[in-house]
Amino acid sequence: MDTEEFRLYGKQMVDFMADYMHNIRNHRVLPQISPGYVRDLVPEQAPEEGEPWEEVFKDIQRVVLPGSASPASTDLEMVMLDWLGKMVQLPQEFLFSSNGPGGGVVQSSASESTLMALLSAREKAISYVQSIKKDLSQGIILEKMVYYSSIEAHCSVEKAGLLSGLTCRLLPTDAAFSLQGDILQAAIDEDRTQGKIPFFVVGTLGTTNSCAFDNIEKLGEVCKKENLWFHIDAAYAGAAFICPEFRYLLNGVEYADSFLLCPAKWLLTNHDCCAMWVKDRENILKPFSIMHAYLKEDLEVETLNYRHWGIPCGRKFRSLKMWFVFRLFGVRGLQTYIRKHVRLAHEFENLARNDNRFEVLFPVVLGVVCFRLKGSEVQNEEMLRVINKRGKIALKSSRMRSHNLYFIRFVVCGKDTESEDIVFSWREISLAANNVLNPKVVGDKSETF
Repeated sequence: MDTEEFRLYGKQMVDFMADYMHNIRNHRVLPQISPGYVRDLVPEQAPEEGEPWEEVFKDIQRVVLPGSASPASTDLEMVMLDWLGKMVQLPQEFLFSSNGPGGGVVQSSASESTLMALLSAREKAISYVQSIKKDLSQGIILEKMVYYSSIEAHCSVEKAGLLSGLTCRLLPTDAAFSLQGDILQAAIDEDRTQGKIPFFVVGTLGTTNSCAFDNIEKLGEVCKKENLWFHIDAAYAGAAFICPEFRYLLNGVEYADSFLLCPAKWLLTNHDCCAMWVKDRENILKPFSIMHAYLKEDLEVETLNYRHWGIPCGRKFRSLKMWFVFRLFGVRGLQTYIRKHVRLAHEFENLARNDNRFEVLFPVVLGVVCFRLKGSEVQNEEMLRVINKRGKIALKSSRMRSHNLYFIRFVVCGKDTESEDIVFSWREISLAANNVLNPKVVGDKSETF
């Protein structure tokens, strides 16, 4: 969809909404259809090729309006989580279409998803411990509980512990900044000997710092052996798994109890939108289901009620934008988008490697390149300050917590980024480097700061 088409179709959508509001008295207050009706009206999986907007627009009236906001919102969300789950080849146990206990939900963010997984695991662990040691109070159990993640995991993993009052133990990584199973096993053994209660593990696929990948196969084996909840955070990198050549990075997901990826990060879907799946939804429903009289519905038994799957009772119709994106781009269109970003990241990597003033620190797997000047931290900080002050491109610095290493992150994330943008970005970086390394001679002398 180009700019002019966006103008045209955007106006069409605004007119549609305005007409709906103007004629709202002509619509039923409550729908006449039954929960689950959407699954009979849409395909079982996302289209391979993108569809024209006209077809999507027709289906707003055909599929969504008969169900108003409910049950259309719930039904479409269930279908979209199955679509996306199939796109990344999640095990069947995570999908509603398997007719098993698993399923997916759209949360607002990866942070919220991880918190929900942690709280669900906490309640499950408490019930299990009390079934064995009936004399232990919940308070004593909570004091002893501990969960684990890589020291390079996203800060939301630690924040979940702060919010829940639970102890998070950050574990060291190997030379590739990957958390390994033997390190996890040793930590569990140590904590058990001290009377602690291990119950939850977070494995990260594509860390924020360096896009490193924990060894989820080995972590999963440990979690299965030790009966711990295994949660996988693939917020950014998870989108790449729709491409067969990157799907190997998800090997081991079969061990997971919960898994997340964020379409808002790399699948052209506006924030807020994080897809989360669980193998057994009862683990979420049991601890977080509260039923007051004003929440009771006539079809409560027949309906999957998402208000029990997260923090808020009221929820946005987030699956609608997923439906639009998946249909307009198709699986092939989204794969092309991901592959283009990876190719552009490698183009930037080559520019950096071919300039002997710079070093690329870690293997470039997806769209993240971590680099720095072969100089002091002060010089790198000054280069970054100059780049961002100019305002032509925006870069962020970071630091490996386990190695106290300062570096700069270049992330390809714009929808319309092209090779010329990579070249332009490198020119900005090169000029800033010249300014820092030789402030008297800047670039080709025609560029000033």
